[in-house]
Amino acid sequence: MDNRSEVRASLTSRRAKVSPELAGIPAYGSRRVAGLRRGEVAAIAGVSVEYYTRLERGNLAGASDSVLEAVARALQLDDIEIEHLHHLARAAGPTPARARARADRAPEVRPAIRRVLNSMTGVPAFLRNHRFDILAANPLGMALYSPIFAASPAPPVNSMRFNFLDPHAQAFYPDWAQVARSAVAALRIAAAQNPHDKQLMNLIGELSMRSEPFRSWWAAQDVYSHRHGSKRIRHPAIGELELAFEALELPGDESLTIVTYTAEPGTPSGDGLELLAAWAATHASQEARSTTAMSDGAPTRTS
Repeated sequence: MDNRSEVRASLTSRRAKVSPELAGIPAYGSRRVAGLRRGEVAAIAGVSVEYYTRLERGNLAGASDSVLEAVARALQLDDIEIEHLHHLARAAGPTPARARARADRAPEVRPAIRRVLNSMTGVPAFLRNHRFDILAANPLGMALYSPIFAASPAPPVNSMRFNFLDPHAQAFYPDWAQVARSAVAALRIAAAQNPHDKQLMNLIGELSMRSEPFRSWWAAQDVYSHRHGSKRIRHPAIGELELAFEALELPGDESLTIVTYTAEPGTPSGDGLELLAAWAATHASQEARSTTAMSDGAPTRTS
């Protein structure tokens, strides 16, 4: 995959955000561009205008770490944006055939990972890949994300599709706009890290065609690392929960991440998680009885 257009859009958008005042340089004459001029970025970074122009036109192949760091300082990138720039530079170089071959390979969920998930009895937890497919979840995770699992006719469910294509998403996330915009920015990082993944590119294309908010936020070129934070969820059976999430990457399993949700004990959200566990257990018991009745050939009651 040629990532020149991605590089060009990323650098241009970041340059537009840095004014001469922010850069500490005088602004002479009328300015036809938002933010800094290319020559000003080049001067601050200590490279020639010709070389920076080549970079901004999308050719990051061969750019050294020192050059990338200099450009990052000139554009006043934060840590996540710097990491993203390095991902783009790596993707611009030659990709080993082995890496291309495994890009679309379905990750294997090892039995040990499933045991780890199921051992987390007090917290909702699930396993996702870089495409934001939910590959496995513990019972409490299934209960918390029940609207997401209900939205997909077949596994794996995809949280990005739920966020932008399911009409229940905005009710499930009280802060939907913030959640959805962060999701787009996290997906952009995943795209830079996995430029040869056709399924991921197809997902981005599908969301761009079917969701105007996704299309608008994707064009903004923002990046976000989904590592930890807080999220409000309005569960249809439990009500509103304020939960802290942690994204735990698995070094031995490429592109797989365990996400957990917790709440402070004794708080309304902590009590809500306990109620969610009871709700999940009740539903599991009802499903077990229904399955047993069906296997015995007994009729089942419908409400």
